[in-house]
Amino acid sequence: MTTESGKIREQDVRGQHTGMQKPRIDGTLKLTGGADYAVDRNLPNQTYGYPVTSTIARGRLKSLELDEALAMPGVLDIFHHDNFDSLSRSPNSFAEQNLTSEPRLPFEDNEIAYHGQYIAFVVADTFNHARAAAMKVTANYERDDGAITDIKALDSGEGELPGEVQEGDASSRGDPDSTLEAASVKLDQRYSIAQECHAVMEMHASLANWEGDALTIYESSQGVVFQRNALSKIFAMPPEKVTVISHFIGSGFGSKLFMWPHAIMTAVASRRLGRPVKTMLPRSQEFTATGYRPTSLQRVRLGADDSGKLLSIHHDGCNESSPTGKHDDTVSGSTPKMYACDHVAVTNRLVTVNKCPPCPMRAPGEASGSFALETALDELAVQLDMDPLELRKKNFAETDPADGLPWSSNHLIECWDSAAKRFGWDKRQSTPGAMRDGDELIGYGMATQSWEAMRLSSSARVGFRADGSLLVACGTQDIGTGTYTIVAQTASELTGIPIEMIDVQLGDSSLPTGPLSGGSFATATVLPAVAAAVKEALGQLTELATAEGAPFAGVETDTIGLENGELVSGHRRLAVTELLAHNRLGLVDAEASAGPGDEQGQYSFRSFGAVFVEVRWDPEISRLRLARVVSTIDIGRAINPLTARNQVEGGIVMGLGMGLFEQAEFDHSGYPYNANLADYILPVNADIPEIDVELLDYPDYRLNEFGARGVGEIGLTGVAAAISNAVYNATGKRIRDMPISIEKMLTA
Repeated sequence: MTTESGKIREQDVRGQHTGMQKPRIDGTLKLTGGADYAVDRNLPNQTYGYPVTSTIARGRLKSLELDEALAMPGVLDIFHHDNFDSLSRSPNSFAEQNLTSEPRLPFEDNEIAYHGQYIAFVVADTFNHARAAAMKVTANYERDDGAITDIKALDSGEGELPGEVQEGDASSRGDPDSTLEAASVKLDQRYSIAQECHAVMEMHASLANWEGDALTIYESSQGVVFQRNALSKIFAMPPEKVTVISHFIGSGFGSKLFMWPHAIMTAVASRRLGRPVKTMLPRSQEFTATGYRPTSLQRVRLGADDSGKLLSIHHDGCNESSPTGKHDDTVSGSTPKMYACDHVAVTNRLVTVNKCPPCPMRAPGEASGSFALETALDELAVQLDMDPLELRKKNFAETDPADGLPWSSNHLIECWDSAAKRFGWDKRQSTPGAMRDGDELIGYGMATQSWEAMRLSSSARVGFRADGSLLVACGTQDIGTGTYTIVAQTASELTGIPIEMIDVQLGDSSLPTGPLSGGSFATATVLPAVAAAVKEALGQLTELATAEGAPFAGVETDTIGLENGELVSGHRRLAVTELLAHNRLGLVDAEASAGPGDEQGQYSFRSFGAVFVEVRWDPEISRLRLARVVSTIDIGRAINPLTARNQVEGGIVMGLGMGLFEQAEFDHSGYPYNANLADYILPVNADIPEIDVELLDYPDYRLNEFGARGVGEIGLTGVAAAISNAVYNATGKRIRDMPISIEKMLTA
């Protein structure tokens, strides 16, 4: 816990509930079907929307033939460019919390920018009627297939990457060019990551309902406040007239952070028809209209001396973006902070291609960037005939090399050592193909993991009820990561009220403003706000308790604490329920805010980890499999190690998908021909190896009083690189293009 002077107190604030493994408090609701996901909501007199999408990737919509569709049973209306409300764009500002995933409004014009773009929206009395009518809409296009390209087609294969460097996406320190030229050991390689799709379990859904001039929309959203603010701007109405509700989300991974056009179409249709409208996207539209991790190309140049000391790092990145919404994945963004090196230059470029806008996907930028950097380091280690782990240790950064600030907490060396020991790294043989087990070649690979530790501002409300229960409310959301549970654990720790007596309310934009559920900053952001609200409510309770004639009359307020749901001063105790009864009150509540402070300019905040993997390759049957993963992560203090470890394991599985399976594929006309879960290959249970995750326990009180940093993203970083490095160790084949397919193995 941080004192006013900024020094760290000796004691640990950990108590009975926080820092302890606790099953999700919402688990029973989910197991019994009681959790209300957006698509589960139904309202009286409800109708159903179904989007019609473009079947070309570039061109112009000349006309729509709607008569047959309008004559279908149950059809109420079909919305399109010539039949839609006049709306305003959102300012699309992260700072103002109104960012959207696709700035272009639905049906804004007749230009076609990608296959799957919405061109019409059918509303009918049932879902099946809406879908059937949508299939009867005929579109006439003016095609422009000749201008369609992709990022790799524009790459010459040497020299500079394609695209334009974005403003703010080029930085350097020292003199990396001349230092690289003078280095005795040099590396210059290109790497690529294929487009990955979020493939969420719960598909995007919206249920919009107007009551007079007020809009309520039930949404599968990772950011109810952002969506409320964006809708407010788009419909030119006060934000207090818009309510976005998202109590439960069946995964999002970034695709649900910011609003997509289907929500706007649904809201317009509801207002026009005067009835609730519900839209659930089909799986095919999930792949074409709700974002993805963009294809990226990267070039890494390293210069080192003969001992392995890094002298120069150049990391150039390039990712695809869209004509209807720019997304910069900044794959090289974290490189300046990773290793001690005085001469570093990074850039990031964008190439516009005819696809829907990319968007954040778990560990955006860094997951892709760490693959290139950590694979390049492995290649450098081979050139140096040096152990890859020792190379990284030699270049460990004692302070943040990008800005010179001390780390708030950094236990990367322990992560490396602990994971290496549990994995058995000392048994690794550096010669490719030297380790075998029967017909299988065995390979060991490793990589560093990292993610920025962030904290934003948040508000929360806490209310003590007359029945002894506690209300905790915040306009953030739980995307399946356990936010309900850790908020309850924290509130229980602060008040002494049992977890089962705590009512946590999230996922509603009418609650005190909370953060997005993304970027691994929700925990570090929300919990301090909960603590501030508890303190504020305690102040109200102490005023009541010390008033004239009250049970604690005459007691100094600053001597009163809160334990087990009781006010405590010395040997005197007073139950909060008794105090409320004495004052004939049903509730004492308070709202408070908390946010980052001066510490942001005093320390560099980042989480680190290490991942080691074993792969096995059977050349006789061309079978490549991931056999083992060992990871040690330093995330400060895990409020709930059970759910935190689950997050790391999930990230590792996504890294397995990036490394070996996932790739969106398009034909020459921009048609996405594997836009379904049958043809888009994901890791399944049979692919999952033994996973050993260790969470170190070093609370980072410089970031917040709970010592907690985020955990959602870091587990994914480094995994693809570790797999690629292990494949080289097993086979001598260096695959620099993810995913590593059997075809690439056979032709390498």
